[in-house]
Amino acid sequence: MSTNKVRWGIVGAGRIAHTFASDIQHTTNAELVAVASRDVERSSTFASQYDVSIALGDYESLYRHPGVDAIYIATPHTHHLEQASMALKSGKAVLCEKPITTNTSECKELFQVASTENSYLMEAMWTHFLPAIQKAKSWVEEGKIGPIRHIKADFGYPLPFDSTRREYDANLAGGCLLEMGIYPVGLAWLFGSGLPSALSVVSHKAPNGVEDDVILTAEHEDYVVSLATSFRAKLQNWAYIIGENGYIAIPNFWRADSCYRYVLDECVEEYRDNRKGSGFEFQIESVSNDLIKGLSQSQVVSPEVSMGMQSYMDVIRKRF
Repeated sequence: MSTNKVRWGIVGAGRIAHTFASDIQHTTNAELVAVASRDVERSSTFASQYDVSIALGDYESLYRHPGVDAIYIATPHTHHLEQASMALKSGKAVLCEKPITTNTSECKELFQVASTENSYLMEAMWTHFLPAIQKAKSWVEEGKIGPIRHIKADFGYPLPFDSTRREYDANLAGGCLLEMGIYPVGLAWLFGSGLPSALSVVSHKAPNGVEDDVILTAEHEDYVVSLATSFRAKLQNWAYIIGENGYIAIPNFWRADSCYRYVLDECVEEYRDNRKGSGFEFQIESVSNDLIKGLSQSQVVSPEVSMGMQSYMDVIRKRF
């Protein structure tokens, strides 16, 4: 690995891979050198679009490629365990799209592979790296809103039902919780402190039994959580961190570029970032910096964070 730039390869050439390829151009310590797809024509088109030198028609060749240091896995979550495991066993560092697996047991198994292989593995929870989210976290840690009493977040976009569509396909772990609910769950985990002591869930099912709308309230020792996710409607997609002495509002928190601190009805402080990309660049820069430093895991999205989010979603699913 270079001492100043990590050479990245992408598994998959879908929508999220395009975001990664576009935003990596705004980093200082990373470069995209390879892409792999089961359809070599698709990977070649992708490579041409982003001036990538290596286009492959199978994933195994990418795992073994000596010119690649790290791999970003941009495929559906049901493939993550197998693909990330193979990449780790090939000696590659792995950034795996969220959710990193479909349940807690798979998550534990995957991080065990990383530990055994002494390889870097991180779940691509890009929201946690956004400067606006980090600023909101610092306001909380500085005591600017006092002790947290409520955490509220929702994320939803209308997605017409089609049982053959990946997001609805029961055989591909379809449903809004894993697809979109990971965002509010991740936000609650970031600002909160572990699993709830009590949980109430209201869910709606699509015609094939996959959940397409979930609302939950969770009780913790000193605060409560209210989360929602949906395929049935566009939700507000804001987050609120509410304390005894004020609150923080984060518009479009999943891709946040700003946050606002309030005391009663008055906005007393605000923050806006000056990003050049869509926000993936902060995550890519952080992971690449970890790898250059020789770190074994992320300090932002650690294995414990990923296990926690998976455990939270497992608990929610038991209430469907």
